[in-house]
Amino acid sequence: MQYQSQAVAKPYFIAAIGLFVGQIVFGAILGLQYVMGDFLFPEIPFNVARMVHTNLLIVWLLFGFMGAAYYMVPEETETELYSPKLALILFWVFLAAGVLTIIGYLAVPYATLAQITGNDLLPTMGREFLEQPTITKIGIVIVALGMLFNISMTVLKGRKTAIIMVLLLGLWGLAIFFLFSFYNPENLVLDKIFWWWVVHLWVEGVWELILGSILAFVLIKMTGVDREIIEKWLYVIIAMALISGIIGTGHHYFWIGTPEYWQWWGSIFSAIEPIPFFMMVIFAFNMVNKRKRDHPNKAAMLWAMGTPVMAFLGAGVWGFMHTLAPVNYYTHGTQITAAHGHMAFYGAYVMIVLAIISYAMPLLRGRAAGNSKKAQIVEMWSFWLMTVSMVFITLFLTGAGILQVWLQRINENPMGFMEVQDKIAIFYWMREVAGVIFLIGLIVYVTSFFIGGDEEEASS
Repeated sequence: MQYQSQAVAKPYFIAAIGLFVGQIVFGAILGLQYVMGDFLFPEIPFNVARMVHTNLLIVWLLFGFMGAAYYMVPEETETELYSPKLALILFWVFLAAGVLTIIGYLAVPYATLAQITGNDLLPTMGREFLEQPTITKIGIVIVALGMLFNISMTVLKGRKTAIIMVLLLGLWGLAIFFLFSFYNPENLVLDKIFWWWVVHLWVEGVWELILGSILAFVLIKMTGVDREIIEKWLYVIIAMALISGIIGTGHHYFWIGTPEYWQWWGSIFSAIEPIPFFMMVIFAFNMVNKRKRDHPNKAAMLWAMGTPVMAFLGAGVWGFMHTLAPVNYYTHGTQITAAHGHMAFYGAYVMIVLAIISYAMPLLRGRAAGNSKKAQIVEMWSFWLMTVSMVFITLFLTGAGILQVWLQRINENPMGFMEVQDKIAIFYWMREVAGVIFLIGLIVYVTSFFIGGDEEEASS
């Protein structure tokens, strides 16, 4: 390990994986509740399980991004982190806030949680993905600003690379757009407009910059391709991501009471949104073809190569599938949306966090280049178990969504919502089986880090 302060990334990565396991366990519970409505009721109602599932996703990815930043910044800037102590304090603050919030969801009714956390003083709760109590949101802002101060001060005194500037722009954007979660107008249309400024401009805007910078960093380290070539690609990709992503917010404005022109703007720029993901695929495979070194950490390379492919399929292809206004008129709010969401999040963000963890953790644990060959084989098994099962989850949800649209929205004699849910239950059962296999793949991934073996064989 080159810089001592990179060690602060380790607890962030461990917490990320721990929370990821929790997220998938609650995903499996939700899957069963789709087909067995009273499963774990009243202990864990569906709305609570869903809150925990989606909130854990956001929190563990944030842990992953922060860990990646703390690992990458010292190496890229060629200087120690401004304050490793501050990074560790913020870690414990964030972990405590996250865990206490999840316990709050599970232990007391949501209305009671709102009451005891002072939501009356500054009402921010009750909105999808932003269900966190106001006090937790304030904690998230403090952690984000503390991290940005720490990283920005490090960048100011060190080398300034394109990768770090893109990462910094992404992290600042993440913090700035989260501030809109505190704006909760009474008008429902206004509320939705600004709600998407957090949700969309995170996942289809600034998070893409974080994804691009982490992917570029891993590829530089693992392929040995000249930095100039990778940085040129990175600039073009993030320019396309921002141009399409920012105005592409309009595809969420189609049916919420906004002016008609958003149907054109949203459709046109949403149609451009798959392009940066396709460019990432070409970029990654191009760099591997031009590689000057054969890196011994094959597992990390597999995650890095899988990321743009699955991101293009999930965010690009499945996103485009229902993003044009005339199509979205029939599909919005159906299981097609869920299919897109699952594969897009997995491909774009889950896989890149697993890639940086797979690359960095062996080095943080004092191994020359990677885990032992035996451990890497187990990790590659986890890659295929998780990735293939996610493809099936997406296909089953797509099948459910197509039937749902046909029976409920296009049919001459449309059926009621619950009647349709009964008709598509078979897809939910298949999705549940695929979800359990995904959970097994994740357990295999965690196990791979505990497999010993000759450490020298990984660098031979």
